[in-house]
Amino acid sequence: MDRIYNLMKKLKMNAIILTDGYNIHYLSGYSGHTGMALITLSDKYILTDSRYTEQVTIEAPGFTCVDIKSEGYAGCINRLLCDKFFKETNCAQSDVDSSCKTCANSVCKGNTIRVGFENEEISYKQFKTFLDELDDKIGLLPLDNRINELRRIKRADEIEKIAMAEKIGDMAFEYVISLIKPGMTEVEVALLLENYMRSHGASGLSFDTIAASGNNSSLPHAVPTDKVICEGDFLTMDFGCVYKGYCSDMTRTVYIGKNPTDKQKKVYETVLNAQQKALKLVKPGAVCSDIDKAARDIIADAGYGDYFGHGLGHSVGLFIHEEPRLSPKCHDILEPGVTITVEPGIYLPGEFGVRIEDLVVVTKDGYRNLALSPKKLICI
Repeated sequence: MDRIYNLMKKLKMNAIILTDGYNIHYLSGYSGHTGMALITLSDKYILTDSRYTEQVTIEAPGFTCVDIKSEGYAGCINRLLCDKFFKETNCAQSDVDSSCKTCANSVCKGNTIRVGFENEEISYKQFKTFLDELDDKIGLLPLDNRINELRRIKRADEIEKIAMAEKIGDMAFEYVISLIKPGMTEVEVALLLENYMRSHGASGLSFDTIAASGNNSSLPHAVPTDKVICEGDFLTMDFGCVYKGYCSDMTRTVYIGKNPTDKQKKVYETVLNAQQKALKLVKPGAVCSDIDKAARDIIADAGYGDYFGHGLGHSVGLFIHEEPRLSPKCHDILEPGVTITVEPGIYLPGEFGVRIEDLVVVTKDGYRNLALSPKKLICI
């Protein structure tokens, strides 16, 4: 919260409205994902409906819970801001502006209450409602990505929750590969992974599990189907779970059978080499796009440059896709405490695909790999 207050003072904002559920969870502890937060330099509110008011009081004791009832979010926010800045002090300024000498509340009447909002996380409909229902003296100012940026560097306790989520994934993979056999369906494999993770401490899934075999594995975000897994198939499994609010993410590709073709072995080894090259570059001060390029160059040199279309990785935390990212367009610098995936892939349409993904945390002198499952090609 101190970082929020410092941001508000720097931007000369009297209040901020949070609409992103993950940011509300991060700052308050409330995990309901239905509601908004309103923060001033002296008050903190979570606005929601009666289904979640008790949950707010349990999970976010430092915040005042407000039931929106018939007012709706905009109506509640308008009342709270007007009561604070107009009625209580007959003044519309907050102490972010030291130019006012008449009261502790600054921007004296006639001026605008400056309110930051998450413009990248709000629908046009909600924005229009704010414009229609908020007092004319309440000015909305975009926060862009500034609140999300507060979550970029993970604290030690956050890292350990992510590590535990990844450990559950490791255990699920070890369990499932002992059961996979020709004749099973992709859906059955996905359910085995999901049921194991949920029964071993996960509160949910980070994303929809991917289990894609044969020519379906050439689809990076394939949906599990009733396709029967056959001998000679690659089977790509991309899965993750949520532990105490934090996500994990891991991908492994295995071969069904004992004798992969030369082409299958070449593609697999190329992906593995690309990942290992990229991992060697992960450390504080490394540029995200440089790490992506190192992996991409290996895949291109092997003749598969046109078949690796996505970025090399993304950060992971309360949400499965956070910033920074390993991609050609992201030139951010890695810092200790960033948790990020490294997941090169090659996808040959109509044939097969291979992806290998680890989740790592940047340390003061390199990285710690949270994924411990083997990456040497497993033949089942």
